[in-house]
This record gives sequence, C-alpha cells and structure tokens, in this order.
Amino acid sequence: MVIASGRSARHVSALADRLGRTLKDAGLGKVAMEGLPQADWVLIDAGDVIVHLFRPEVRAFYQIEKIWSVDAPHRTGSRAV
Repeated sequence: MVIASGRSARHVSALADRLGRTLKDAGLGKVAMEGLPQADWVLIDAGDVIVHLFRPEVRAFYQIEKIWSVDAPHRTGSRAV
C-alpha cells in the first residue's frame, strides 16, 4: 500500500493518470480507479498494489495512516471520548 499526496486536484489527477498507465504498461492487467473525477482522494487498485493519492487537506482530514499506527485506539483498547 502506498499513500501519497499531490499539491492540488489537478496534480492528483495527473499523478493517478500517469501511475495507472505505468501500472498497465508494466503488465499488472486491469487497474481500477475510484475518485478520479473529483481528484480529492483517488484510489488505484492494481491487485497486489493499492495506491491512495490525496490532496493535502483531504489527507489531513482522513488521517488514514493512523489506522496502522501502534497507538491506534482499536489496537490499545482505549475508546475515544
């Protein structure tokens, strides 16, 4: 899994487009993309490789890196109040 940010919606869209074409050219077969029209958060599913591309504000809002954090509430048993 790869998590990355672009500088703007246009940048995220361009990164997703280029990465999708590169993955297809590398022989990874069908590459599915979600979120490309808005380009706030684009998910690229290439089977064994999953890429999340965000605009910085959206990445900060969702903070998906915390899902795998050692201090994540679901791992420590603590509850958010």
